[in-house]
Amino acid sequence: MHITDLNRECLVHLFSFLDKESRKQFSETCRDLREVFLDPALWTLLNFHSPSELKRDNFVLGSALRYLCVCWHSSRVKVCNIEDWLKTTFQKDICSKHESTVSDFLLKVRNKCPNLLSLTLSGCGHVTDQDITLLLQSCPRLRTLRLENCVRLTDCTLQALVRHGRSLQAVQVDFCRNVTQDGLRLVRVRRPSLELTAERSGGMIPDSKPGEKLQLGRTLQKLLQYS
Repeated sequence: MHITDLNRECLVHLFSFLDKESRKQFSETCRDLREVFLDPALWTLLNFHSPSELKRDNFVLGSALRYLCVCWHSSRVKVCNIEDWLKTTFQKDICSKHESTVSDFLLKVRNKCPNLLSLTLSGCGHVTDQDITLLLQSCPRLRTLRLENCVRLTDCTLQALVRHGRSLQAVQVDFCRNVTQDGLRLVRVRRPSLELTAERSGGMIPDSKPGEKLQLGRTLQKLLQYS
């Protein structure tokens, strides 16, 4: 009995025990297994451990995706999380090679994965407020959002949670140094039922210039007054 004699359900189950690269290699052996590789049922959950993995072709993005995690734990994370004006030329060169990688990937997620329920981004130092805002608009079913050590995110992301995160039930913004107490308070006032955790965020030294910080603070105060 050949493996392709098994029905589709059995083959998908077998594929589910393999990592992304093994699935890809297995699928290249014949057309029938390639069709199994492309089956949406196989791609409801995706985990990535470095930006380079996001550029590979060993996974499928589609409407079946429900759980997505990009957790980057590396010495390079420390480089990306340094303020731009403090980076050496060498450090800037390292960052430039992957600066838009996660943002470009999230663009594909917005276009292909409208049913996403959970997103975790950890150590993604180049992710911006706009990336999160647009994703919230494109994935209205998102229930859980975990953001850890994403240093470019500011209170603008928190405003986006209030405006566009209609289905959000739990939000985590840990070690995001440009998130302030005013921003966290806005979320708690406007969305009291939302489970919000923010370890160290709101108590760290932000990167924003004094004028920008003052203007953002005024905007948040106005939003709080109308709550």
